[in-house]
Amino acid sequence: MALSTEKEIATLRDETAIDDQKRPAVLPKVDNSDIKKTRNYPMQPPLIPHTVRGYEVNLKVNKCMSCHSRSRTEDSQAPMVSVTHFMDRDGNFLAEISPRRYFCNQCHVTQMKTKELVENTFVDMHQLMKEKQSKNSNR
Repeated sequence: MALSTEKEIATLRDETAIDDQKRPAVLPKVDNSDIKKTRNYPMQPPLIPHTVRGYEVNLKVNKCMSCHSRSRTEDSQAPMVSVTHFMDRDGNFLAEISPRRYFCNQCHVTQMKTKELVENTFVDMHQLMKEKQSKNSNR
């Protein structure tokens, strides 16, 4: 049985020796523009266009709802949460946010000011449809 050397083992520490402390990467800044971003596909949860640092979301309180609840949108000018958030799993409408949709960060993430870590070859569905229509009209 052959033994592998340290260099052959892939770890989250990269090339940092086990007895060294790796300097953490700087956290990217939040895009705090409050400008809505285009969604890339149908039913994509909207990105959060502001910081949520310090927001408390637990069983007793949901800071997001202080702006995004129906009763607060006029004052806050924030978009109201989708009506789908008021539906249970059987499609029945509820008076309050469904427990399935209460923890916003399960689906919604803040937009960060950062470069892509890997090449992105994603093509928006509208672009695909335009290309298909163009191809069909050239026939």
